[in-house]
Amino acid sequence: LLLGRKVLCLSNMGDDITITFRQKLLLIDDNLGTEDVAALKFLCVDLIPFKKLESAQSALDIFQLLMAEEYLNEEDTFLLAELLYRIKCHFLLQKLNYTKERVQEYLPEKGRVSPYRQMLYELAENITSEMLKEIIFLLRDLLPKRQPIISALELLILMEKQGLLTESNVKMLEKICTSVSPDLLETINSYKREEDVICKLTSLNVLRTNYKHTGKKFEFHLIIGKPILGSAILLFFFFQTGEGAHFLNTFTTSLLFNTFIKTINFFPLSFLQKLTSYKMDGPKRGFCLVINNVKFDGDLGERRGSCKDAGELERVFTWLGLEVKIYKNQTSEEIKDLMEIWQDSKKHINSDCFICCILSHGDSGAIYGKDGELISIRTIMSYFTAKKCPALAEKPKLFFIQACQGKKIQCPVYVEVDAKVPELPSVQQRISPSESIPEEADFLLGMATIDGFASFRHVDQGTWYIQALCSKLQLLVPRGEDILSILTEVNEDVSRRSASSGKQMPQPAYTLRKKLIFPVPRDPPPS
Repeated sequence: LLLGRKVLCLSNMGDDITITFRQKLLLIDDNLGTEDVAALKFLCVDLIPFKKLESAQSALDIFQLLMAEEYLNEEDTFLLAELLYRIKCHFLLQKLNYTKERVQEYLPEKGRVSPYRQMLYELAENITSEMLKEIIFLLRDLLPKRQPIISALELLILMEKQGLLTESNVKMLEKICTSVSPDLLETINSYKREEDVICKLTSLNVLRTNYKHTGKKFEFHLIIGKPILGSAILLFFFFQTGEGAHFLNTFTTSLLFNTFIKTINFFPLSFLQKLTSYKMDGPKRGFCLVINNVKFDGDLGERRGSCKDAGELERVFTWLGLEVKIYKNQTSEEIKDLMEIWQDSKKHINSDCFICCILSHGDSGAIYGKDGELISIRTIMSYFTAKKCPALAEKPKLFFIQACQGKKIQCPVYVEVDAKVPELPSVQQRISPSESIPEEADFLLGMATIDGFASFRHVDQGTWYIQALCSKLQLLVPRGEDILSILTEVNEDVSRRSASSGKQMPQPAYTLRKKLIFPVPRDPPPS
């Protein structure tokens, strides 16, 4: 019946649309939730009259509006592909015969979502429910009281309606972000820098001139592709020498370079971003320690399935070029001893990075040794600060912790929790992952679960988190993704899984200063 209504809804889209195209739209609609539809509506605000968008209740309604405005048709589905890419529904791109990489390739030329709208959407994605409450409180005298606000996207739309926010004036947005969370300002500042550069580069057009010279000159040719509907600026540069040559639209060297250098300093080009990645081309990739606690003394239960995780970690990180060392069933003191041994800087000379994976039972901000004694994660990580391990200074240090961070949960027999089996007294207060990281740069801590909650382990297939981590590394490293993007995909993977007793959400925390991108291995992924 529902399918029949959807087909009826699409029947008015035009006789020239084939059944195959309709089926693609239906399949995409079936895979989009309420939040996805809200995101699509927000990203289309600059393309479709808002009154029409307000009446849209489903993705199909939005598709119909896009088709009515001639943004979407059977021959050109790129705008829809761009929208799905923007809301991170990459798995649906294949329905339109696109991939994530292909969309990225065409965005500079065909992208229609404006940088302003992209900035607002990214900002909304980073506004938590607590931040939203604070922002609404700050704006309570400027917003209509009759209209309840339940999401960051709705708040931004309302601010635009009230004239508090425009493409050329984001001062009010800056003010409230400064008050609520200064970290949000970076998204706004990045947008402002890009807009500033667009103005500067456009102004370069007035400097163009027909220039004829007779001496041997070093010349610089600049072609500026102005942004159209939010697409990126295209820059092409050609260096040339010659005698008596006549060139159109060229500059004298000094004038161009002075203007260009002042301008380019503000522009976030992708090739400049690559320069901000950690160096990962040294003689050695580095070491990866895997501490796999399976059996415990006393009341802690056996962690069946953990050896599956350890084996998978060994295969994947060996594939990535690291030398993997596995240690099984270590007491808390033995773990400390291991950290002291691997703290030795001589082991890390010429290494690109260091990785440590710990598989054990755990509690808030800590993991258990096989002797049932807790050792804090912060203590473990502190062995590798720049002061204590100079050879790893300014190099990325990654710690992946597969352990519960709270009380055990009742599970069916085929799923267990990585927590203590009986209730054991604990004097620890809850500790967030960010508090576990040493107060200096270049650390990343990947936790299997958020503080206070259990993480799940299949007795045959291993833990959700480690299996997702290994799977996503194999999938996304060959695509050139950085580690934080990969961990976001891990979060998505794990959050979609469920046991009869509950779900799980991993949580990364980091003080990385640059992107960490593993070089693509020559060999295919191990599994």
